[in-house]
Amino acid sequence: MTPKPAHDDLLQEGPREAAEPETAEQRTKRLAGRGLAGGAIATGTAAVKFGGFAKFLIFLFAWHGAVDVWRLAGWIGVALVLAAVATFFVVTRRRES
Repeated sequence: MTPKPAHDDLLQEGPREAAEPETAEQRTKRLAGRGLAGGAIATGTAAVKFGGFAKFLIFLFAWHGAVDVWRLAGWIGVALVLAAVATFFVVTRRRES
């Protein structure tokens, strides 16, 4: 008696249809909650752990972001940053009055 090939039974079952592949949009929707929740937990944990030091880290992050905007966009980046600061002050003044 000759030994049967290992996957001979699969050949006898016939062809199968493959599952429809997941699109990028479906994957993003499926994983979006995990990423946001993980980021929120990590940020909250760092704020609780470091206390006042967390404020310094946030400032440092914002400063480096502003420097990157300066390097990448030049004067356009400066104009955008100034417009954002001006908008912030206008909104806070309107809320006060």
